[in-house]
Amino acid sequence: MTTADPYTYFAPTGGHPPQTDLLTDRAIVTEAYTVIPRGVMRDIVTSNLPEWTGTRSWVLSKPVAGGAVTFSQTILEVAPGGGAEKPEPQVEVEGFIFLMAGELEITHEGQAHTLTPGGYGFLPAGSTWSVKSTGAEAARFHWIRKRYQPVAGLNPEAKFGQESDVEPAAMPGTDNRWRTTRPLDPDNLAYDMHVNIVTFEPGAVIPFAETHEMEHGLYVLEGKAVYRVNGDWVEVQEGDFISMRAFCPQACYAGGPGRFRYLLYKDVNRQVEL
Repeated sequence: MTTADPYTYFAPTGGHPPQTDLLTDRAIVTEAYTVIPRGVMRDIVTSNLPEWTGTRSWVLSKPVAGGAVTFSQTILEVAPGGGAEKPEPQVEVEGFIFLMAGELEITHEGQAHTLTPGGYGFLPAGSTWSVKSTGAEAARFHWIRKRYQPVAGLNPEAKFGQESDVEPAAMPGTDNRWRTTRPLDPDNLAYDMHVNIVTFEPGAVIPFAETHEMEHGLYVLEGKAVYRVNGDWVEVQEGDFISMRAFCPQACYAGGPGRFRYLLYKDVNRQVEL
């Protein structure tokens, strides 16, 4: 990234379309995947959360029969001064926050961390934390939650940082045109979830149908592309969300004109429970 080419983070703002709009959009729900386009993230589909003040939310994914079951993913919009003293109601659940707009202060175990757009925080299960919107505009961010799968002797640490401070890793043989930014150490088995930022330059592709056990929550931060899910090619643009169940075949073609970037959840590093 250069000063002339900064990262951008699309965040929904709600509102309602005019009565003259057609209702046709790209929303799709199947047993293999779900697509929620940005055009359906309107005021009428928001939820309030009892632990939070000055807050509304768009729930993008939660465990459902026939779909992804390991995680929930929600976009929260917190007005200046709003937040929560005890955000997480389940002690066994870990969380990852990624900020797209505004300013957010997370106080974890008594230590304050200020996030600006592109900032993130991993909150281990059972830890004590609070959150407050401290900017002049509403804070808009992703909150990904997963029930932690403990392993004896492994204890994940809290992690806070900024995307721009993490060196992306190029995928082999792509001349850095397909690269992944990993806020959490992929070799640390204490973490049973990863949330990465994946970047494609125009024309870059995932050149095979990935078919694996990991579930995904994929939110487009920037640009547009065609994404292959199961047997379908689906057009996506910044602000769209895709949930993929385990073993859903997937691939991608970034057609341009600009780069294509998304935030990606996946469950990792654990034996299959039978």
